[in-house]
Amino acid sequence: MLRRYLGSILLGFVVAFFTSGLEARARAAEEVSHEAGVFDYYVLSLSWSPTYCLTHPHDSPQCTIQKGFGFVLHGLWPQYAKGGYPQNCATADRLTSEAIAFGNTIFPSPKLIDHEWGKHGTCSGLNALDYFKVSDQVRTSVKVPVALDSPEKTQYLTAAQIIASIVAENPGMSKEALAVACSGPRLSEVRVCFDRQLSPMACGKDVRSTCGRKEIRVPAVR
Repeated sequence: MLRRYLGSILLGFVVAFFTSGLEARARAAEEVSHEAGVFDYYVLSLSWSPTYCLTHPHDSPQCTIQKGFGFVLHGLWPQYAKGGYPQNCATADRLTSEAIAFGNTIFPSPKLIDHEWGKHGTCSGLNALDYFKVSDQVRTSVKVPVALDSPEKTQYLTAAQIIASIVAENPGMSKEALAVACSGPRLSEVRVCFDRQLSPMACGKDVRSTCGRKEIRVPAVR
């Protein structure tokens, strides 16, 4: 009886071991299955620099010197329509000195250049320089409302008001193409969805505003 009991326990351990191994291999296969250039649309992430700098005051050069940054380019992220996104894709393209030089003209901080290329740009199917050029093209295509350009006073707005003001400045862009992200009670990012032809489109199901319906604090520029 004891032998049978011990045998069943051992069998249970063996089954659990192989099951966990299969699950780990499945997760690993899913993680490495991301293929460069295989995605459905882009998300442009515009970070509200004053909020970022409140929690990262020593992040030079974005925050240690008063530069009057409002919205800044965080990144351009390939996305899947079904949800989720590819990341850290295998590619023969590398971050060249030319790409870095261009990146320094569009990102507020040099550390974003390496991070955004490695995590997101490698999945775009473009080389690093072209990826940054497309990021800049999309970024500059979005017109920022005057009230959110370089406000000298802190504002309190709802996510719906922020979205409406951006839509009003960008003909052809619908409110479904935008999402507002918050860091606590403060504005953190505005995300704008674009198709692969770089036209605004409705965001996928997992790109949604996270700020609720209450007023959001929009810190003044530094």
